[in-house]
Amino acid sequence: MIERKELIKKYLDFFISRNHRELPNSSLIPENNTNVLFTTAGMHPLVPYLLGEKHPSGKRLCNVQRCIRTGDIDEVGDEFHLTFFEMLGNWSLGDYWKKEAISYTFEFFTDVLRIPVEKLAISCFAGDKDAPKDTVSSEIWLSLGIPKERIKFLPKKENWWPTPEKKQTGICGPDTEIFYFTGEAPFPSKFDIKDKRWLEIGNDVLMQYVRDSNGKYHDSSQKNIDFGGGVERILSALNNSRDVYLTETFSPIIEAIEKISGRKYGEERENTKAMRIIADHVKASVFIIADGITPSNGEQGYVLRRLIRRATRYGRELNLRNFISRIAMPVFEIYPDYVHLQSKKKIIFDELEKEEKKFLQTLERGINQFKKFASNKKLSGKEAFLLYQSYGFPIEMIEEECRKSRINFNKKDFEEEQKKHQELSRTAAKGKFKSGLADHSEKTTRLHTAAHLLLSSLRIVLKDNSIIQRGSNITPERLRLDYSFNRALTKEEIRKIEELVNNEISKSQKVIREEMSPQEAKKKNFSGIFDSKYGEKVSVYTIGNFSKEICAGPHVQNTSEIGKFKIVKEESSSAGVRRIKAIVE
Repeated sequence: MIERKELIKKYLDFFISRNHRELPNSSLIPENNTNVLFTTAGMHPLVPYLLGEKHPSGKRLCNVQRCIRTGDIDEVGDEFHLTFFEMLGNWSLGDYWKKEAISYTFEFFTDVLRIPVEKLAISCFAGDKDAPKDTVSSEIWLSLGIPKERIKFLPKKENWWPTPEKKQTGICGPDTEIFYFTGEAPFPSKFDIKDKRWLEIGNDVLMQYVRDSNGKYHDSSQKNIDFGGGVERILSALNNSRDVYLTETFSPIIEAIEKISGRKYGEERENTKAMRIIADHVKASVFIIADGITPSNGEQGYVLRRLIRRATRYGRELNLRNFISRIAMPVFEIYPDYVHLQSKKKIIFDELEKEEKKFLQTLERGINQFKKFASNKKLSGKEAFLLYQSYGFPIEMIEEECRKSRINFNKKDFEEEQKKHQELSRTAAKGKFKSGLADHSEKTTRLHTAAHLLLSSLRIVLKDNSIIQRGSNITPERLRLDYSFNRALTKEEIRKIEELVNNEISKSQKVIREEMSPQEAKKKNFSGIFDSKYGEKVSVYTIGNFSKEICAGPHVQNTSEIGKFKIVKEESSSAGVRRIKAIVE
């Protein structure tokens, strides 16, 4: 058996011995990829470098990265779906290619972790009109000892990144996934993708194409490798189990739930599901709060609020109230290596308790609303969805209350309403996060450089050098900058800020990029949040005597390329954070 800490060490040691440089574990709040609310994979902080920017640490990189994924939140509650997880990652930025990448992956799993070859299966890209069948990868796996019968070719929906429905522009390509058989011997001679005993434990993404705005695929000038492997899933596999909640990354939390609920994990299906959801959501909430997010009605804060409230309502199924902070305590014991968790413990507990208390009050109002609906002895799909969306009722709770009150309820009507809402949410999300910094288009690059000038102008006009960037979203249409400040700007302040930015643009200032250590950057007064997120070297950008920032790019070469800068909106983002939206013409 290998424990979490040992697994991570073995992984990093293996790739460091193969000339990879270890990167710091980045924040859950992305900096360089603004298409997403959270860091959902280890590659997100590397987007500019996958697109061609030079990385200060070189072309071979590795790390373990904390991640949040909410796309399949409704699946959490089974044996292996998680909201928060850790991902092992290694990358080649235009260096080695398929043979070395697949060989490294195979060697790590079979030689270092000593997984028997007969317990492994592989999927490769089947090919379509955009790209040929990936026989190169399959031949490499065959040469390493994976039998032909345990290699499956699958379509783009399963073996392509990003998945086609996202329709993202930029770097992309096929992937080859590694599966582990969690069942007992004898092990299958053939790989059946429908057999749920096969658990995916790793994935080599082979980035060799670029998708343009018309949906056409072209060969990329820089071919990249991006491997990702879930720590929890690998630990589960090594424990010969499909249930990640039985690993050391969850067992202390599950034990805490058992203790205060008096229920036993694994005995009753619905109780077990509730315990998994509570354990996962509380852990995710702890990490999100630790990275500076508080519950709110927008963006990351909304996701956090939903997680805490979902945990609260599933706690109700176990007859638990005012319990979340007690469930959160083991998280700090599981992850002593995340120092920032320990230093923010009080803030984390305060936010969890405050949000749980607030939601319990909302839940009571929801019960009263249900009683009003119940007077008709029938609950419509719209009424049920109102309870689900506005009052936090899970569908199981709606069904339970209907049974108790002998109310007629058609679950299909609710599901139709839910589908309508999900489609609206997807459409809104596409509009909101369309393109983003990751596309490196000319317009996005101009706006990104303008954001640097805007941040410096804010500090000058507001006479506050402590102002820092708290988030951004930059598309070809506009830039959005969130910054730390506690009041609205006056019309005169907005005018002065615009004037300052446009003055620097008119000076035709050169934008100069350098590489140096974080210590040197700090000494030379470059702006940045100097914590453990930086590696041994960072990229810094200087714009005349006006702006000195640590950043990964992209940037114009001269401010004259930016165009005329105009602020179109200034508003509140959250407590202590303001937001500016601006365009360039």
